[in-house]
Amino acid sequence: MNLARFDLVTLSLFIAVARQGSISAGARQSHLAVGAASKRISDLEAALGTPLLYRHAGGVELTEAGVAFLHHSMRVMHEMEQMASALSDYAFGVKGHVRMGANTSAITQFLADDLAAFMRSHPAIRISLKEENSTRIISAILNNQADLGIFADRTPCEGLTTYHYCYDELVLVAPRRHPLASRSRVSFFDTLGYDYIGLSEATSLALRLKEESERLGKPLKLRIQVRGFDSICRMAVATQCIGILPRLAAATHARAMELTLIPLTDEWARRKLLIGVRDPDTLTAAARLLLAHVRQQRSSDA
Repeated sequence: MNLARFDLVTLSLFIAVARQGSISAGARQSHLAVGAASKRISDLEAALGTPLLYRHAGGVELTEAGVAFLHHSMRVMHEMEQMASALSDYAFGVKGHVRMGANTSAITQFLADDLAAFMRSHPAIRISLKEENSTRIISAILNNQADLGIFADRTPCEGLTTYHYCYDELVLVAPRRHPLASRSRVSFFDTLGYDYIGLSEATSLALRLKEESERLGKPLKLRIQVRGFDSICRMAVATQCIGILPRLAAATHARAMELTLIPLTDEWARRKLLIGVRDPDTLTAAARLLLAHVRQQRSSDA
């Protein structure tokens, strides 16, 4: 049996012929020439090895095999309609799965609220969010392990299309009894004589501090490296060392601990966060919706 003859056009034609009782009437309903429609039915019968229609001057009638074939054809067409209806939700982004990476700064300061708003509007879209450093996020997007990501500027991102997400402000975190705690503002240079608590070397923030201290010709006195923002704050209190963190991320910890947040006078302390994708034209509808949402949420911060 040649299953290639079981195409949807032929099935739809057969259903129309059976309902109309005429090949010519079924052909008109299916927008086919009568000759082409007749050949399709004949080829179908040849593929099945049995006649499906009794042909007579007044039209056609179904054979017993034709009745069975009509039943199965209608079921197939109904299932195809159901499949098309279900998949149309994915085409318009109503359903789907988006893989996203974001650095700690984005997650702790902005992204939680932005994603909560998106999920309320699109409850059938599932988001897999992974917290990573900026370099790993970019690598994941380039290797098709993430659909989009949010990372700090000044991180090499060749091969990606990037959009502005928002700015964050880096501030000095100092224990209240620290010599710098009374300052209303301070330059990064003036902090380099003191011991620091920092993040691991792979993070964009650690790389930025290292680059800036080297540019100033005064190495960072990094005493302890930890994995998270909260750990920097706790260690700063315990050891009387200082650290640099995004303001909004540090603010909660500062209120709960004996910490002071001091603005930095350096221009680079106003840091830009970017949204990156590999190719916006190949994003799924769900990913395009999420990209548009996170861009729009922070558009006033451009």
